Amino acid sequence: MATQAKRIIEDAVVRKEAGLGDKLLDKAFALAFRGLVYAQIWEDPVVDMDGLAITPESRVMCIASGSCNALSYLTAGPASVTAVDLNRAHVALGRLKIAAIRHLPNYERFHRFFAQADHKENAEVYRTMIAPHLDAESRAYWEARDIRGRRRISYFTKGLYKQGLLGNFIGLAHVFARLYKIDLGKLLAAETLEEQRAVFARELAPVFDKRFIRWLTDQPASLFGLGIPPAQFAHLAGDERMAEVLRRRLEKLACDFAMKDNYFAWQAFGRGYSRAEGAPLPPYLQRANWEAMRARIDRIAVTRANMVDWIGAQEPASIDRFVLLDAQDWMNNAQLDQLWSRITRASRPGARVLFRTAAEPSLLPGRLDHAILSQWRYLEALSADLTRRDRSSIYGGVHVYELA
Repeated sequence: MATQAKRIIEDAVVRKEAGLGDKLLDKAFALAFRGLVYAQIWEDPVVDMDGLAITPESRVMCIASGSCNALSYLTAGPASVTAVDLNRAHVALGRLKIAAIRHLPNYERFHRFFAQADHKENAEVYRTMIAPHLDAESRAYWEARDIRGRRRISYFTKGLYKQGLLGNFIGLAHVFARLYKIDLGKLLAAETLEEQRAVFARELAPVFDKRFIRWLTDQPASLFGLGIPPAQFAHLAGDERMAEVLRRRLEKLACDFAMKDNYFAWQAFGRGYSRAEGAPLPPYLQRANWEAMRARIDRIAVTRANMVDWIGAQEPASIDRFVLLDAQDWMNNAQLDQLWSRITRASRPGARVLFRTAAEPSLLPGRLDHAILSQWRYLEALSADLTRRDRSSIYGGVHVYELA
């Protein structure tokens, strides 16, 4: 399975028509992407649920990533959620969360383990309350040692959200902030949007004019930590310098949503969730949803599989909600045709597909076979509204299609 997963990731990332240098860059990204990438998924689940319009009959398929969103969809009360991912670490993280919801005795333990994720007692909580209920593969992952010799379960005693490819990238960004004497704590302490905008303009915006930062962000490898492969880098940059694109996206994250409502901003500028009472959290981690999560946890499964293969194996007209994250940014036209032909076959009447793109427009027109695309209706006004409201702010567009 590991060899197959490696091959499929490389098939998705490594550009066949690229020159040797670009192929080596693609292979480097594929290697980096095999470990833990996202301790927290970087798409807004509230926006997702608004776009998906989940009903009690909905059968949801999504890419797992950190499983925050897959679990959060349970708060909308679907019939089932299946989260698929090729990444062994992401599957193990999702299954760990499911076992914890099932077997931890109360919300306080769950919150301490996954929201704070840095208490020494979490090691014992894992050993006695979670590990006995984990599948063998996930347990082996968490109890094995990483490249630095640490048992992976120790991430939950040292700060889970500082781990993984994204966690390390954010940590490096904080190092640069200190070098440029930027106090990111001022953003987190801001009490109004006006204060946030003032801090951003004074502290953060000028750094994107620095010659070194502009050179650094022009290198595709510099954004590996965001989970952006070299091919997607070009889509994200478009005709602009990458520094300009990143400044604009970071400005939205820092300025368009109140800090008290945006846990993505806390992850970016504080490297973890706020510890304040009533702090913003993903829906699955909120106290108000604990009982619903316990009652509905048997409706979710996390599966290690290739998304396209999994969809192709489903019965016709059996699924009605699909969440593809930004996976299509990695695909060529033939791969898009294969994916959407299988989605169309597996979709119930009124099915919806939600995905994100690095660039602002939907990537399907002009690329997806018209015979397939013509069966779907683009919900343009809804997509524009969801893009505006997406608190994670990294992506250029959120897009929703409905089976016509």
